[in-house]
Amino acid sequence: MKNIIMFICIVLLSGCASQEMIPVSFTEKEELTFEKYVIPYSFFPRTIELVGLGDSLTQGVGDELKREGYIGRFEKEVLQFNGIEDVVLTNTAKRGRRSDQLLKILKSGDMDHQLRNADIITLTIGGNDMMKIVKKNLFNLKVESFEKELISFEKNYKNIIKGIQEINSDAIIVLIGIYNPFSIVTDGKNEFDTIVLDWNNTIEKIADENKQACFIGVDQLFDSNENLVYHTDFFHPNSKGYQLITGSIMNSLQDCGLIDQQKRELLF
Repeated sequence: MKNIIMFICIVLLSGCASQEMIPVSFTEKEELTFEKYVIPYSFFPRTIELVGLGDSLTQGVGDELKREGYIGRFEKEVLQFNGIEDVVLTNTAKRGRRSDQLLKILKSGDMDHQLRNADIITLTIGGNDMMKIVKKNLFNLKVESFEKELISFEKNYKNIIKGIQEINSDAIIVLIGIYNPFSIVTDGKNEFDTIVLDWNNTIEKIADENKQACFIGVDQLFDSNENLVYHTDFFHPNSKGYQLITGSIMNSLQDCGLIDQQKRELLF
């Protein structure tokens, strides 16, 4: 990279030179000003490797337009940024996957190659951990059951992030929260809203502890179906819901200082 920059400078200086060389001197102030010039991130076109991890939300289940859910739309957004020549998407997510299952796959090494080359990694996990409790205690749901499961989930989640960063410490990790799919059949706030909030707070805390991670809250997007954001299964998002998730990703990455939406630039 340093050689390329030097070559560009030599070419520019050669083009400006006349037959008779005129000595040029810089004042101390001018030298300091010159040192402030930096090459922007978008100067050299690059290919971004985007990897999706997790469950059905990253897989894109429910997207009737078949655009790969939020991650396919996010891919198109990144492709429009300055300096991006191409985006290569690898989506490893699978419907029904829980945090313990994803952790097991990471430990097996089956995803090492994809993760090692990634520039951006998106992750949705946790919804199926909660649904396991719902299915197991359908007629006797208690808050305590979710609080107990949250302890295991937090441990798994931290180990997932640790496992990713042991393979690739440079990649940006987009941690997408979970939402309460039962809000469309209940009136007002309920205990499940509180449970989802606790789980999201756990994910956000883990994101805050990792400088390469950014938390994306999506629960407010699915607190009702007034905007028709659910698929016909009333559990997964439809294309409109996935578009809203993509919007939340872009806004949160801006807040995390990882992109500049106005200049259409990645800042990493």
